[in-house]
This record gives sequence, structure tokens and C-alpha cells, in this order.
Amino acid sequence: MKDGVFQMTSDTYQALSDSERHLLEYIYQHLDMISTQSIVKLSENANVSTATIVRLMKKLGYDGYTSFKYALRESHQLGHTPLMDDIDSQIKQAVLKNEREVLDTIKMLDIGLIEDAIQKINNAEKIYIFARGLSEMIGTEMTIKLQLLGKNCEMHSDPNIIRGKSKTLSNHDLGLFVSLNGETEELVEAAANLKVQTISSITLTTRIDSRLAKMSEIVLVGFKGEQSFFPDYEVRSRLPLQVLSRIMLDSYVIRTAHA
Repeated sequence: MKDGVFQMTSDTYQALSDSERHLLEYIYQHLDMISTQSIVKLSENANVSTATIVRLMKKLGYDGYTSFKYALRESHQLGHTPLMDDIDSQIKQAVLKNEREVLDTIKMLDIGLIEDAIQKINNAEKIYIFARGLSEMIGTEMTIKLQLLGKNCEMHSDPNIIRGKSKTLSNHDLGLFVSLNGETEELVEAAANLKVQTISSITLTTRIDSRLAKMSEIVLVGFKGEQSFFPDYEVRSRLPLQVLSRIMLDSYVIRTAHA
């Protein structure tokens, strides 16, 4: 695989079996150990069959587990920086968590979907951005950027307004949802309203299997690590969504600059 250790479109991810998704998540969370583990050891630790491992490797674009480990070792060698050797282990863990969310989000990008999103944004007469909680900051940033680019755009974060406004969009409008888990009730309801009216929608999320993703026309998926340094509060990192939004809008600027 030329573009990184992981390269998977949302369609491919959707087609994975439950055991393959579990294995993929396990590999994400234990990348540092995987490159030295045998296929039998990985099978035991991840509680999946060796056949499942081989199937997933082929879906990732590798000949087998050995070629995947080789690519993983090469990737780690290229990404290693001496500065990291001197950092406290717990702080290093925090640094690597953020690095992984950014890199794996980029590796999961589907360029075809980015191009589709650009066309939807370009053709929309008006863009409505819907977001809740910490995702509102990303929605606000996107709204400002789109307005600066000359697009008619507004953002809503109030649950009642989201529900009501989603029923008033026209076929020439675009709904853009920002949601980490894709399960926020009013966003799911709004997406359903747009789907019933056959109005275009784009969702930025980290869960391709969420209700919001299933209701959306275009879904851009980022990688969210399982570890949180604030486990008692709903303040999980929106970094994957930030990466997706920046790439999408930067790409929009590039594609429309000479239009």
C-alpha cells in the first residue's frame, strides 16, 4: 500500500465483519506491539482466528500478515524522532495518541468522497451546518471559512432549531453535520428529515456505523482513539473531525480557485 499502513474507504469498512472490525480496532490500539507479534500470538491476544487476520490484511491491501508487519516496521522507523526518547512515558503516550488520530484519519480518507463533497458544497445555494457540544467549534470555524469564500452559510446548535430548520431546507440546499459518535438524537432526526426530502447531506464523524452516518449521503470518517484523559466527562477530542473539516475545505479552495 503506497499511501500508508492503513488505507480503507468507508465502503470497505462498512463491509467488514464484526470480528474484522474488532481486530482492526485492536491493531490500532496496539500498533507498537504488533510488528513483533506472530500471527498466532495476535490471534490469541485479539481473540480472533488466524483466518480473520489474513482476511483483514487482504482487505487492507496486503498479501498477508507478514507484509503488513514489514510495512508497519518501516512506517515506525520513518516516523521515529530522537526527541521522543527523552519525553516522560505518560506524556509520550499523550503525544502519540494525538499523532495517531491525525495520521490514521488521513490514512482512512477516501479521496473520491472528498471530491464528491467539494461538488456538493460548490453547487449548494445555501449550506446549513448542524453541530452540538464541542463539535460546535468546528462548525463555527467551517461557517466562517465558507462565508469568506462567498458561500451562503449558517450554523445551528440549538436542538429545537436543528429539528425545525431541517424541515425547511430546499432541494438546492446542503446539510452538513459534525458529530463525533453520530448518535446525537437531534442530529439523527435532522438527517432523517433531509433524507426524506432527498436533500443532500455531508457528515463528518468517527463512526461509519452510526445512525447519523447511515442517514447521510456523503460520510467522511476519521479515526478516534479509545483512550481519554477526561473519562468522566463528554469532552473527547474532536481532532479527527478538525482534520477532516480542514482537508475538505482546503480541497474545496484548491478545486474552485481557478473555476
